[in-house]
Amino acid sequence: QVQLVESGGGLVQPGGSLRLSCTVSGRTFSSYAMGWFRQAPGKEREFVAGINRIGSSTAYGDSVKGRFTISRDNAKNAVYLQMNNLKPDDTAAYYCAARTSFYYSVSQDEYDYWGQGTQVTVSS
Repeated sequence: QVQLVESGGGLVQPGGSLRLSCTVSGRTFSSYAMGWFRQAPGKEREFVAGINRIGSSTAYGDSVKGRFTISRDNAKNAVYLQMNNLKPDDTAAYYCAARTSFYYSVSQDEYDYWGQGTQVTVSS
């Protein structure tokens, strides 16, 4: 059974930074492309960032480009999301997801496993 556990969320002021982590257990982590998604109250879940199995290719949602960075450490079975210059609109529950493929996808429907989420609140 594959388990994903996110951590690192919290309350931060506008302009601040947070680093989210997601650890994966239950199968070989390098089998998966990984993605980060987020969902704000009353809104649909949206793609934030994706990374392929070996970390050689990444992609970002338009609203986070230039501010967020996704990375992975296959030796630690972990994927990270460094979030800088945070804005109130970044407030959401953040989820990591694993896709049994070399490539990430921007579509949540193409991911096989999900974490339970971690809350990020950006407010002064």
